Amino acid sequence: MRRRRDVFVQFRNNLLSVLSTGRSTRWPIPRSRLGSVSQNPPRSRRTVSHPKKEMLVPSIDVVVAREILDSRGNPTVEVEVGLDDGSTGRAAVPSGASTGAFEAIELRDGDPNRYQGKGVEKAVLAVIEQIGPELVGYDATEQRLIDQAMFDLDATDNKGSLGANAILGVSLAVAHAASEASDLPLFRYLGGPNAHLLPVPMMNILNGGSHADSNVDIQEFMIAPIGAESFSEALRWGTEVYHTLKKVLKSKGLSTGLGDEGGFAPNLESNRAALDLILEAIKEAGYIPGEQVALALDVAASEFYKDGKYQFEGKDRSAAEMTEYYEELVAAYPLVSIEDPLFEDDWAGWKVLTDKLGDKVQIVGDDLFVTNPERLARGIEEGAANALLVKVNQIGSLTETLDAVELAQRSGFKCMMSHRSGETEDVTIADLAVATNCGQIKTGAPARSERVAKYNQLLRIEEILDDAAVYAGRSAFPRFKG
Repeated sequence: MRRRRDVFVQFRNNLLSVLSTGRSTRWPIPRSRLGSVSQNPPRSRRTVSHPKKEMLVPSIDVVVAREILDSRGNPTVEVEVGLDDGSTGRAAVPSGASTGAFEAIELRDGDPNRYQGKGVEKAVLAVIEQIGPELVGYDATEQRLIDQAMFDLDATDNKGSLGANAILGVSLAVAHAASEASDLPLFRYLGGPNAHLLPVPMMNILNGGSHADSNVDIQEFMIAPIGAESFSEALRWGTEVYHTLKKVLKSKGLSTGLGDEGGFAPNLESNRAALDLILEAIKEAGYIPGEQVALALDVAASEFYKDGKYQFEGKDRSAAEMTEYYEELVAAYPLVSIEDPLFEDDWAGWKVLTDKLGDKVQIVGDDLFVTNPERLARGIEEGAANALLVKVNQIGSLTETLDAVELAQRSGFKCMMSHRSGETEDVTIADLAVATNCGQIKTGAPARSERVAKYNQLLRIEEILDDAAVYAGRSAFPRFKG
């Protein structure tokens, strides 16, 4: 392991030297020193015919990876891809706290003497020694072919061999490199000329469940600035409510400590108490609940589902009883979205809940679908949920993520682009939200730099789009359809 790490460090340093000097990207370390090099014949450089000139298509020349830390201090994978025209792309992979049982497998080292078993050196080496050599020579703009090559190399249903964290890191880094080579921002490269819809920021401003150490069962209490005229205005509204909530909590002698995603995590007596506090903050900030700023929930019900029952607010409840509870909440509060209200494999319960509430509120499948087109197709067929939460690391590649979004939108489902609780400063999901015209993004409170980075990227995109930018606002939610 030490020898391999030394080779990688030397290789990475040479890469950085080449990029800084602008020399030809004929990498100075022989690829034979990087481990098992692909035995496939070299791929020829593709050209594109043009009436006036012949254009060379940039191909992958080098793929490197490293172990970095995420926002919770856990290791994760970062990948850099270099093309033979000098273009580069970098991407870092997030990781979740509450994870669905059907998510693609991230590869961890399992060494208790290093990062308590959470190291990702195996995934890093999978990139350097297996994935990288296989992809050298590929046209960087052929995203689907590149992702498929990694699937074939992994040869498992859940990416458990190479690791979803290794595959996703490469997949996203390739897209970044190709967008740079195309001289286009990532959202435009992926979404084309129609990428113009700025998403509603679903701000998790109060945390419970596995994101906080409190008595509140529901994992996330969010605000949605639906009445704003632009994304920048929506961001300001949400930020003002967030800071006002801090003042409200302080005035009541409650903790203003933060959860994983930047939301406050006070110890409250009930879930309704959390909603009441947020309503108070919205009003004190000068906004009208439901008209200008609405509420949303991520229940993460699989986290408190045990032995066929939902252990919720001190009681064992059935799916029918949970549905009744949500009906009461929707009637009492200006809720526009409820995520994961039931267990991730309770398909019958999801259908009943969607039938009862689907025309009044967005019912989002996260752990239910895990951004997997096959599970999403079942949900569409059975009438379970009416919206998809999109997390790139649940499925583990860019093309599968885009496939899931396309299927959802074609079937009349809404989509919400999402971060994970373990995030980095990577802003790819901001570009993806606009590229796919999702209309919604969930990336935490307006606090902690790994969350704010995504919001700041959306501000930049809005500036690039200028008058072509459209803010999704109220139209993003079924409660306001028609």
